[in-house]
Amino acid sequence: MPKVLVSDKLSETAVQIFRDRGVEVDYLPDLGKDKDKLAAVIGQYDGLAIRSATKVTEKLLQNATNLKVIGRAGIGVDNVDIPAASKKGVIVMNTPFGNSVTTAEHAIAMMFAVARQLPEASASTHAGKWEKNRFMGVELFNKTLGVIGAGNIGSIVIDRALGLHMKVLAYDPFLSPERAKEIGATKVELDELLAKSDFITFHVPLTEKTRNILSREAIAKLKPGVRIINCARGGLVDEEALADALKEGRVAGAAFDVFAVEPATDSPLFNLPNVVVTPHLGASTTEAQENVALQVAEQMSDYLLTGAVQNALNMPSVTAEEAAVMGPWIKLAGHLGAFVGQMTEEPIKAINVLYDGVAATMNLNALNAAVIAGVMKATNPDVNMVSAPVMAKERGVQVATTTQDKAGVFEGYIKLTVVTDTRERSIAGTVFSDGKPRFIQIRGINVDAEVGANMLYTRNKDVPGVIGALGMTLGDLGVNIANFTLGRSAQGNDAIAILYLDEPISDAALAALQATGKFLQARRLQFEV
Repeated sequence: MPKVLVSDKLSETAVQIFRDRGVEVDYLPDLGKDKDKLAAVIGQYDGLAIRSATKVTEKLLQNATNLKVIGRAGIGVDNVDIPAASKKGVIVMNTPFGNSVTTAEHAIAMMFAVARQLPEASASTHAGKWEKNRFMGVELFNKTLGVIGAGNIGSIVIDRALGLHMKVLAYDPFLSPERAKEIGATKVELDELLAKSDFITFHVPLTEKTRNILSREAIAKLKPGVRIINCARGGLVDEEALADALKEGRVAGAAFDVFAVEPATDSPLFNLPNVVVTPHLGASTTEAQENVALQVAEQMSDYLLTGAVQNALNMPSVTAEEAAVMGPWIKLAGHLGAFVGQMTEEPIKAINVLYDGVAATMNLNALNAAVIAGVMKATNPDVNMVSAPVMAKERGVQVATTTQDKAGVFEGYIKLTVVTDTRERSIAGTVFSDGKPRFIQIRGINVDAEVGANMLYTRNKDVPGVIGALGMTLGDLGVNIANFTLGRSAQGNDAIAILYLDEPISDAALAALQATGKFLQARRLQFEV
């Protein structure tokens, strides 16, 4: 039974989901604040469910010897060292959709607040003043809203803004004209959005490309009297430059829920007129907190019990339905990689994968990850589908994928070719109707080999007496053969044999085969079946 630690506050309903699904769970909601105690126990767990209080550092991950998945209840993963987790082979999941409506609503609320100066008017009225003429606001009706980032949250904001009869401009490099039309926005470049928008709201993650996307230079391009809303991520806006623009009156107002440094105890935006600030409340509703907690429990349980991967940040997602269908194909992809990885002693320059027929219709990112992991395991047994692509990239290994319609007698197959400085080595395989992976071609020679945990691969000249020598030698040494497959390219050329054995073949048995003088190559192979 897999075991999960919940180290931050999660709802009891979410904790019960783990139990109901058959996952053992320890609910220790204050443990995430004590990094030393967390480090002392993390090695016991397969999964770690967190919010923002737990910091998953490279140092913590060194102690996480059994950890397979980290689930963040929420969208932000600033508290998780994702590169370190990837190298460790740990999947990092978040829940990007559980608080989408809540965050979008907060952005709309902040837009209303800054348009009508609601916080200042409220404070003034609470103080016993009646300053009706002081607080002159603006309508949202018929104004132009610029939305930077038209993904899940941004598209919800656009929908709500259209309901307020606003005109919407959207800037998003990944937004197609067709999608823009579908959601009711006009796709524009950033400079046009800055120049034409009465309100601007941000809904993008913080990356090197988006950091300070509203820089001092960009602020100079803004339409006079614009109001800026940021409920996405601190660091998207140059806060000092915006403060200067607010003081000069070029920007009429701002509403910020997020800041470059958090917790934000000081900011250039604090205490300025018509600046509304809140302490990162975008996801802070009862419904959102419950939704993300339930979602992370379901996602982690699915992965630990079925292999389904949802909303992972460092691995291709695989639905439960895909996992059920693709399971044998993922296993085959790993076996193909393991074969060439064990057979190849030189540095690998490139990994080329051909997907044919039904295999070409599957989740190729997941299959590629399995292939690469199989290849890399020969030199690093701890590698998995998460860490393998990272390792390949670090080592400069080029990975290429090709697909084709069904060609040949099989419903589908995978062919793997690895390239070194001196040679190319290829193998192909398929999955039969019994769900078992088979090798169907090695070195261009057709075979039909069932894959077992312990195997022997031999290569020889196609001459009489080789099969007898192979059987006699193994028989004399007490090696039992479960399955035996032969193949040759043409009469008198190279021939190969691949044997499925009951036990791993010993070094002494390999030496005895070589001593017969019949074999050009004899190699022990092992597979995770």
